[in-house]
Amino acid sequence: MDEHLVALETRMQQLQEAIRQALTQHDSVQVKLLGEELARTRGAWNVLCGLSEVPDTTQLEVRPETAPTVAEPHQVVPVRDQVHQALALLTVPASPKLLSQVHQAFFSSPLNTARLTTLRRDEERSFRSAPYGRAYYICPALTSDLLSPARGLLALSTWPLEQRLVGPLTQRVHFLTSALRLADAAEHLAGDTGMPQPVQQLLLHYSRNIHGDTPRGPLDLDALRRAAAAELEIHADDDADTRAEAAQRARQQLGDVEQIFGNILRSTARLRRTS
Repeated sequence: MDEHLVALETRMQQLQEAIRQALTQHDSVQVKLLGEELARTRGAWNVLCGLSEVPDTTQLEVRPETAPTVAEPHQVVPVRDQVHQALALLTVPASPKLLSQVHQAFFSSPLNTARLTTLRRDEERSFRSAPYGRAYYICPALTSDLLSPARGLLALSTWPLEQRLVGPLTQRVHFLTSALRLADAAEHLAGDTGMPQPVQQLLLHYSRNIHGDTPRGPLDLDALRRAAAAELEIHADDDADTRAEAAQRARQQLGDVEQIFGNILRSTARLRRTS
């Protein structure tokens, strides 16, 4: 508990310094993003101190200010921001293919997945040159055994370690969690005009995977949510225990860079043993 509090307090100091630097540069966008992360970090500190309750992140409602919105045709959203939008909606690490599908369906713009490998390298390079200089970083998910980068899975650095780790059951847990998130987002997005076709096609894929066949009739979001939640209850506790244990090891063994971008030395050693 004390280690977690110290880490959060250190992060709040870093964010405050970054905000001061952004203010001197008159970068209002960066100030806003850093301020939002500072508020989240302070909220986590309050939780550990018993000053507020832990929010249930698997059942978060998609509020109007965070709900996906359709971009105007003339707007060009940078790839980094597109990845952030999709990951923030999913709340779990995801593959480039899924990120592209989600962004196309919910934000009505394609995501150039060919640029993601370069993006991840740029993010790590930026962090190493100026740690915590950005409000968030696009980073790899980490394996629970070696604490090394998980192949083909991207995450957000602002997520807790437990949320960025993947174990034997995590892939299924993440699939079910994202099904719940996307179903809630789709319901909000549909409104009175009905669900957009790309969103419906994406959720039909989730429904087929969870129910085992193609549902008859129109997509039933409530049925999808019930099935996803029921299966999630089976796996969630064991998966959470695995990731919590791995997160504890990561905090004890890894520095700041490795906790975000993975233990590269272990990953390299594993490749040498198998070659």
